[in-house]
Amino acid sequence: MTRAFRDDLSQLLKARLPILYIESYEESRVVAEVTAVARDGTRVRTPRAVWTWSLTQGLVQPDGVPRRGTTEPDAALSAVLRLDEPSVVILHDLHPVLGGDGRPGDPQVIRRLRDVAAAFKSGPVPRTLVLVSPLLRIPAELDRDVTILDFPLPAEAEIRRVLDGLIAANSTSGRIQIRLDPVERERFAKAALGLTLHEAENAFARAIVNDGALDIHDLAVVHEEKRQAVRKSGLLEVVDTAIHLADVGGLENLKRWLAKRDGSWLAAAAEYGLPAPRGVLITGVPGCGKSLTAKAVAAAWELPLIRFDIGRVFSGLVGSSEQNLRTAIRTAEATSPCVLWVDEIEKGLAPDTGGDSGTSSRVFGTFLTWMQEKRRPVFVIATANDIGRLPPELLRKGRFDEIFFVDLPTQVERRSIWTVHLTRRLRNPAVAGGLVLDDSLLTELCALTEGYSGAEIEQAVIGGLFEAFSARRPLHRDDLVRAVATMVPLSVTQAERIGTLRAWAATRAVAATAAEDWDLGGGPAPGQPGPDSLPPHAAGGRVVEY
Repeated sequence: MTRAFRDDLSQLLKARLPILYIESYEESRVVAEVTAVARDGTRVRTPRAVWTWSLTQGLVQPDGVPRRGTTEPDAALSAVLRLDEPSVVILHDLHPVLGGDGRPGDPQVIRRLRDVAAAFKSGPVPRTLVLVSPLLRIPAELDRDVTILDFPLPAEAEIRRVLDGLIAANSTSGRIQIRLDPVERERFAKAALGLTLHEAENAFARAIVNDGALDIHDLAVVHEEKRQAVRKSGLLEVVDTAIHLADVGGLENLKRWLAKRDGSWLAAAAEYGLPAPRGVLITGVPGCGKSLTAKAVAAAWELPLIRFDIGRVFSGLVGSSEQNLRTAIRTAEATSPCVLWVDEIEKGLAPDTGGDSGTSSRVFGTFLTWMQEKRRPVFVIATANDIGRLPPELLRKGRFDEIFFVDLPTQVERRSIWTVHLTRRLRNPAVAGGLVLDDSLLTELCALTEGYSGAEIEQAVIGGLFEAFSARRPLHRDDLVRAVATMVPLSVTQAERIGTLRAWAATRAVAATAAEDWDLGGGPAPGQPGPDSLPPHAAGGRVVEY
């Protein structure tokens, strides 16, 4: 437990604030921490006895003996009003009678809580009521009487003690093999951040019994536990990915930048004085690998990939959109370290036209503030197809570490993309037939697909395979050539839009393609005359080599 919580609680107790509200699923941790502070004479001038209440046990005295006739909330609060000793009373799960979700609360209980607040403020002895619940429900009548106290999830040190204890308890038997070095233990503890102690212990135990060993490959079990927590939020989605950076054809400049930041959330990076990286904004031509890169980074870094659909944030209830965004941010931070993928960010954060009473502006402001101030290792990968729709505040330094522009693949990159997709789909010799991925075939295919995106090359491979499948024969070279010839690429249908994107990126973004991979002698892309077909740096743009 962080010292900050105990410091905050002791201040509130000494200030004699009558009612505190702690939102948490971890009742036992809350009770332990509140009890430790309430009984510590160095933190509070007058030590206090700790009472507890639940609907099943009623009011339980400090000696552990339940008081009869106090299982109902109103009866328990009436008994609390008669306490004449310094005390802290912890009430569990009172939220059902406080209303919420369109349901009114119990007026008698709410009135009794107001009586308790008035009595505790002016009483001769210090008394405090602490409401502990997994849901935050405060009726409007109690807004001025209740103080919300944040209770953080377990810190890394607490999770590490659980992990070390589990390892110590199982390593002596000889039946369980522990194959973790100190850095890998740190990775396990950081991976479990965002889980409760009970959830973390369950994840570690499940990882051990999975195969009778505990090694770095068992991180997937911890990520599965996190998946459950993320899914319950309803705003975020954990994406399964088995894609590796090697599966992304080209974009070597971007891949090198990302590779250098692998592990930058660990203690070893802190020794260099490095903060956790904030994230990147990847813009460019649709279908050129932006989303694929986000998936590959999470797999390469062995971190959970969380997809954030900003469209889910907006809803019809007044004020709920802002609350939804705060919930999504809190869930992502609880899941950290992680990769947060915001796909097509311009669709959710583009400036509003004034028709939503400023909701979009408020959501955008909240997101900007979090991007600027966040301290948890949440690496944001945002992709945008129409960068012009994004407000300039999002693009300045401090929000993202870098902005990368992904252009149509060069000849070198097209060769890599063709190789990746053909190798992946021609594993069956009966399908591959006599097709050989030699230099002459790849050179021909690269020449035929000048101006084609990576997604279009993939569809050409799939189209050729459909030709072969329909005749129940192996894939031929002509199948691929025919699939390419019948396709009209985006570089033709969206020539003006791509030209605008390139003009914007010329001085504002870093080329995702490495300088050595540009093939300037190949001529303009189909349908694009002159300089518009050149990559950003060839037209005077900025190229930075990482």
